[in-house]
Amino acid sequence: MPNMELNKTKMAVQEPNIRNSNFDEVALGYTYEEAVNEAKRCLNCKNKPCVSACPVAIDIPAFIQKIVEEDIEGAYKIISDSSSLPAVCGRVCPQENQCEGKCARGIKGEPVAIGRLERFVADYHRENAKKEVKEIKKNGHKVAIVGAGPSGLTAAGDLAKMGFDVTIYEALHVAGGVLMYGIPEFRLPKNIVQEEISNLKELGGDIKTNVVVGKSITIDDLLDEGNEAIYIASGAGLPKFMGIPGESLKGVYSANEYLTRINLMKAYKEDSKTPIRRGKNVAVIGGGNVAMDAARCAKRLGAENVYIVYRRGMEELPARLEEVEHAKEEGIIFKILSNPVEILGDENKNVNKIKCIEMELGEPDASGRRSPVPKENFEFEIDVDVVIMALGTSPNPLISNTTKGLETDRRGCIVTNGEAGLTTKEHVYAGGDAVTGAATVILAMGAGKKAAKAIAEFVK
Repeated sequence: MPNMELNKTKMAVQEPNIRNSNFDEVALGYTYEEAVNEAKRCLNCKNKPCVSACPVAIDIPAFIQKIVEEDIEGAYKIISDSSSLPAVCGRVCPQENQCEGKCARGIKGEPVAIGRLERFVADYHRENAKKEVKEIKKNGHKVAIVGAGPSGLTAAGDLAKMGFDVTIYEALHVAGGVLMYGIPEFRLPKNIVQEEISNLKELGGDIKTNVVVGKSITIDDLLDEGNEAIYIASGAGLPKFMGIPGESLKGVYSANEYLTRINLMKAYKEDSKTPIRRGKNVAVIGGGNVAMDAARCAKRLGAENVYIVYRRGMEELPARLEEVEHAKEEGIIFKILSNPVEILGDENKNVNKIKCIEMELGEPDASGRRSPVPKENFEFEIDVDVVIMALGTSPNPLISNTTKGLETDRRGCIVTNGEAGLTTKEHVYAGGDAVTGAATVILAMGAGKKAAKAIAEFVK
């Protein structure tokens, strides 16, 4: 019998006043029975609108139908045909703006919980399936991937399945990119990321860490070593600041540094050797998912008051609704329509206040978005001892500055010919945040799939 409930099957989560002091995963996932019950809400639409909205084109109705049939391994096979990182995507993809946003059940009620079902399938497979050694016939072609984040891992996985000899070059000491350094443990446990990466290694992919392409080795060096194509998936790790007075004071972090210290270097653990300032009052400037992650981490590090300072209103927050709701539940304070104009310090050059000005939304611009404008004589101060700038990131110019013939645009993003990802340099492709600027994990993965296909067609 189909399940015609209007609302999604609820998923258990940690209680807010418990989880805001630990780094354990917040969402606890579906039980077997809950997953089957939710899967029965799917109408198995013939035109599959959800698939068209998935950047990696997972056959969503087909895998959900397998859950209804209680063939969880069958569901996993369908997902893994399109996605190299299902346990990751089930946790961090903005499904509400993609597959679930197109779900027919969302017309009268809530859409099917596609993300939660994908997570369930991936977790069930990881916990119950027997490891299978897949025999892959090598095709004799050699490809290099720059960056072991979601885009690079996806491209490498697809190419390895096709028989390519693939080597990934990663600047950090562990693979995973933003999945390891950017997204907190309570949203994406790192053992799950490493388990997904181990699946790639089993396909024959080689990952070389602590290799900074553009410094340790260049793109031209990789071409000279016999790689027939190169895919640059180096991400966007260069943080942005506001350019206001006081940004050089002690206690001011970019969100990139702050989250890297916590997630990759484990600064939240008592035995960690990585220093981090555990503020009593913390201000996070910005309103995206990264801002929510930084604020929720600060709360878990013991801050009494954590403020999200955002120059637009609550309706304009770009963060996922679920992340905003979780932040509110955990006690994060939202200072909306507020724009910092100066960070103030004490005699020892430590942060002790931020000066803000109240904003109001003006008339809509050409895109329909209302721009914030300052109110006159509406300045106020907030007592803080840590300020975290979560204003976005851009690509690091190291690779473009050391590679002749590789064009970038005014934002520092690598220029490509479109979906295939071919750059202005022969044999070199690029995708993910290195091309688009900071975006989502799933969009980066989609770019990796398209580039892998283009590379395979070019090399063969």
